[in-house]
Amino acid sequence: TTAAADMTRRMICGGVAGMIAKTATNPLERIKMLSQTGEHGLKSSSAGILGLYRSILKNEGVLGLWAGNGANLLRVFPAKAMVFSSNDMYQEFFRNNFSSATIASSDGQHKLRPMYAFLAGGMAGMSASACTYPLDFARGRISGKMGQRGSRKEYHGIIRTVLVTVKDEGFFALYKGVTPTLIGALPYEGIKFGTVNLLEKIYPITEEQKATRTPLRKMIFGGIGGIMAGLITYPNDTVRRLLQLQGSRGTQSNYTGYWDCVRKTYKAQGIGRFYRGVTINIIRMAP
Repeated sequence: TTAAADMTRRMICGGVAGMIAKTATNPLERIKMLSQTGEHGLKSSSAGILGLYRSILKNEGVLGLWAGNGANLLRVFPAKAMVFSSNDMYQEFFRNNFSSATIASSDGQHKLRPMYAFLAGGMAGMSASACTYPLDFARGRISGKMGQRGSRKEYHGIIRTVLVTVKDEGFFALYKGVTPTLIGALPYEGIKFGTVNLLEKIYPITEEQKATRTPLRKMIFGGIGGIMAGLITYPNDTVRRLLQLQGSRGTQSNYTGYWDCVRKTYKAQGIGRFYRGVTINIIRMAP
């Protein structure tokens, strides 16, 4: 059917676009994750963007900038594709089942209200995160630890990381950090898609502009949405990375759960600890 073909097209386009964007920004993501976990072997005064960049090159070489990218690509294709397609599905569900979900815009079309766009985006994000979490967990362990020059990393490669984790900690260790992941998925994707929807409502385009519009408008709106979502949900993302590494080889920290991690981290290093790497995250989120 036409609807099925359109959904397939959206899944493919969304997945390919996600893979390209993640590969291009993976060096920034690596630096951000090392800032969050703190497992880089540097003093806090030397753990800035440039300091971490030089340390990665020194200890792991150029390819170290793309550590975890393989797991990211395997994860991002189904995750991004599911977000794009299921977001449309959830939006259609709200349109068909809630009369108050839409509002007429200046161009005559019925736009989804920001609240329902937020919910649709959030539910899409949760669906994608739940299905692909073990891959994100593997990426967290591969990218969140700095290797030492001349020695082999304990966690490198998806298969080895999964096998070592299951051997040392059991199968369910692959789901460490899933709670903040699901908690963060709702507001992150919801804020992102809701912001884009709001911008489109504030700055509508005419029929003449539709015929000549370029991807630039969509890129700008998507970038703003990504930055807003990244800023608001960043502390929760830091907790996720800390939980993913607990119990791993070389990591001393141990938490009984989400709130225990929040409490111990805040008590030890204050509120600023949750925002380490936020600057580079802003740069990374826009693309």
